[in-house]
Amino acid sequence: MTETAPELDRLRGSAPPRNHDARTIAALTANPGCARRGLMDAAGVDKDAVARALGFPAPFGQSQFAITRGNAFEAQVKADGCAELLTLLRDRMGLAVSEVAYDDLEVVAGNEGRELRHTRTRRLLAQALDSGEGTLFDHPLLRLEIGGQLAYLEPDVIAFQIEGRLHVIEIKSFAVVDGQAEPEQVAAAARQSAVYVLALRRLVAELGHDPERVSHEVFLVCPENFSNRPTATPLDVRPQLAVLERQLARLTRIDRILDALPGDLTFEPGEHLADSVRTVEARYAPECMAGCEMAYFCRDEARACGATGALGRAVRDDLGGVDTIGTALGLADGSLSPSDDLAETAEQLRAAARLRAEALGTGHRDAVTAR
Repeated sequence: MTETAPELDRLRGSAPPRNHDARTIAALTANPGCARRGLMDAAGVDKDAVARALGFPAPFGQSQFAITRGNAFEAQVKADGCAELLTLLRDRMGLAVSEVAYDDLEVVAGNEGRELRHTRTRRLLAQALDSGEGTLFDHPLLRLEIGGQLAYLEPDVIAFQIEGRLHVIEIKSFAVVDGQAEPEQVAAAARQSAVYVLALRRLVAELGHDPERVSHEVFLVCPENFSNRPTATPLDVRPQLAVLERQLARLTRIDRILDALPGDLTFEPGEHLADSVRTVEARYAPECMAGCEMAYFCRDEARACGATGALGRAVRDDLGGVDTIGTALGLADGSLSPSDDLAETAEQLRAAARLRAEALGTGHRDAVTAR
């Protein structure tokens, strides 16, 4: 896992590494074929800083007000050893949660080092799994392999045991009004929670236990209506888990990407930054705009070279190995001869061009080149 560490450090330059979190992993798995994002995330590159240096800043991130409100709500729920949370689970959810021990793993013996915190997380989880006792963990530090590299996850979640099964609690500051929350926010919370569940399951398996001892049912804790009073809702993340595992399995290993790159490549801001970024292949699609800081730069690049991905992931996938719009048009009007592997795609393009010509009542070539 550490063989590529020096090369990844060089890519990042003098900037400190940015760690993965559940949001970045959920977004990364949405486009597993993008070598550019996979490499930059594996190296801990600050993609937002790179995008700004390139002149393509992305309007991502929460407002300071939302961050402050979220931190205050989380602190309220976790106060006094999560007393309010335990009351919520017992009284509102009807769960038979017995007396629990509480461990805060955010700092270990005054040390915030990731290895020390992860080691303590492993040890305490092993004890809890062996004993079956209802132990509650605040800020456990987990790990997940992403593209052949270990990413540390520092979730704002709590894992606890009910009848021998560990559960994940996701605390969010968006409101549940009359029993309903914004669907997009709930979906995002489910994707992030699935990352934590998967990381926790893999740790449980490493400890020699059945990973199914980590429940697929997550408890989502949010403010109720327009107050700060918390409410909890069970959330089944099995669909998100299935997608996450499938996409992570498809991610290109980082060492293979590095082997194809120049040995002096770096993403350090400077006059050659744009060329450095373009050295690594991207897989842009309009969906990237919703979750990747590099999306505006990659969109401009895709438009400039006429990449089929700029038309949408479905169009790019339908066109198979046809990478540019110009090539697709040339195959459709017969001005380009396809290679053997593109023969079937070319025939489909020609058939589509004939149908369009018939519909428009124009000649074949005119129908293809009309814009």
